[in-house]
Amino acid sequence: MLKNIEITIDKQRYQISSGVTLEEIANQFQKKYKYPILIARVNNKLKELSEAVTTPSTIEFLDLTSKEGSRVHISGLTYVLIYAIKKLYGKNANAIIQHSLDKGIYIETNFKLTEGKVLAIKQEMQAIIASNIPITKMTIDRIEAIDYFEKINDHVKAGVMKYNTNTYVTLYRLGNYYNYFYNLMPISTGRLDHFDLTYISEDGFLLQFPTVYSPDKIPAYQPHPGVFDVFKENRDWGKIIHIENSVDLNKVISKGKIGDLIRINEVLQSNKLLSVAKEINEHRDNIKIVLVAGPSSSGKTTTSRKLCMYLQSFGLQPKVLSMDDYFVEREETPLDERGVPDYECLEAIDLKLFNSQLESILKGEEVNIPTFNFALGKKEYNKKLKLSKEDIIVIEGIHALNTKILTNIPRENKYKIYISALTELNMDDHNRISTTDNRLLRRIIRDNRTRGYDVEHTLKTWPNVRRGEEKYIFPFQDEADCTFNTALIYEIGVLKTYVEPLLYSVPSTSPYYEDAKRLINFLRLFLPIPADDIPKDSVLREFIGNGCFHD
Repeated sequence: MLKNIEITIDKQRYQISSGVTLEEIANQFQKKYKYPILIARVNNKLKELSEAVTTPSTIEFLDLTSKEGSRVHISGLTYVLIYAIKKLYGKNANAIIQHSLDKGIYIETNFKLTEGKVLAIKQEMQAIIASNIPITKMTIDRIEAIDYFEKINDHVKAGVMKYNTNTYVTLYRLGNYYNYFYNLMPISTGRLDHFDLTYISEDGFLLQFPTVYSPDKIPAYQPHPGVFDVFKENRDWGKIIHIENSVDLNKVISKGKIGDLIRINEVLQSNKLLSVAKEINEHRDNIKIVLVAGPSSSGKTTTSRKLCMYLQSFGLQPKVLSMDDYFVEREETPLDERGVPDYECLEAIDLKLFNSQLESILKGEEVNIPTFNFALGKKEYNKKLKLSKEDIIVIEGIHALNTKILTNIPRENKYKIYISALTELNMDDHNRISTTDNRLLRRIIRDNRTRGYDVEHTLKTWPNVRRGEEKYIFPFQDEADCTFNTALIYEIGVLKTYVEPLLYSVPSTSPYYEDAKRLINFLRLFLPIPADDIPKDSVLREFIGNGCFHD
């Protein structure tokens, strides 16, 4: 006879039979959710719905409107997509999951696409979802997994298994096909009926879905050519040097050749920034203001300072201004919908003062510019600025590309740069490395090193940072004259050596334990890289320390 146990859901207590699965319980609560329940948090740990409940538990169900549910939703859709392509075009047909694009994921195939083929893939996915096929979790010997992936000619996945130090690995079965994903999975395909596919070109298409930031609909695709072209440029470079995934990078590390790759990558990035400086110099008669913006932990400070150095090499004299110095007085800071001061919004900047001072400066007038005292929450005026003939103003700030700033200054007098860590290197063909995760790892290290914040503090504040980026930075990325990528092809291995010990400090009782665990699992698949060969002017030094622009 099965014994009863007590569970708590939404602060309500229920009696259930021991051994009931989370799926069975979720079905009873599904009507409270707009989207299918995908995963559960049980006693603070994420569990797939196939798991049985055998002890008293507090349970929280999650759909795609949560960040955890969204990851499961995307992983499930990716699996269904791959399965559909193989059903339609044969076992050797493959989807290569590339990178985020707009509010979706850009995907390429190893065969030429047409709009008709993309429609056929979508319809096949819909048929698979309608069939509600189970996605079954399996634990197998790592060597057996390597043999399986070699037999189906997925040599990259076999390579991933090679660098996985666990004796056993988790695979997922869909129909007669097995695959590896480092994210958790939904229990069946029937929970994934919210997606769309958009044809981009014969090389690729976009997988779209509702997101945490747009939960009520799938937004129409908006091209972002600057970001897309930079991703492609870095992907093409990776092919040239034969590093397209984590396996390729691990091979370089294991052969003791990583120092050469670091130097090559750093020279390439420096040369690209030098090209930006050259372009500004070629239009020095018109360009008087360089505006730099980008999301958190993109390396804006290092890139701006390095750019200034290159501009000086052409005889220009850059004067650096931070938009943060133009904050309104703290008591005047607008409140967000929760009644909390919103330091990210445009209205937190004294735009009237900012615009009028920049206009006066460009007229050749001497201006008493502010420095914001963050301890006191007010502006202080102790610096004067007047431009000479060779001077150029470099302005850094999250709103620097916003079309509402400096509207009184002609566009030809401004040069706009969008900076981001656009991570092109992926784990394998089906597991991408999120640009957001790359930046989060950078921020965890820097927060701990420069501000003494623990990992939990960074993980706690990260969702607010991301909301600010979605509202105030990403919508203006296409305003840029130049998109500059600060991601380095080798950097995950370096970040691992600094961030992994910090992540292990998060206790299992913490609400951020699962975030830390997910990052640890992802980092396990990369070999560590020492920082010895990283130059002092590298953007990575902004985060790991010992750089010439910071320490």
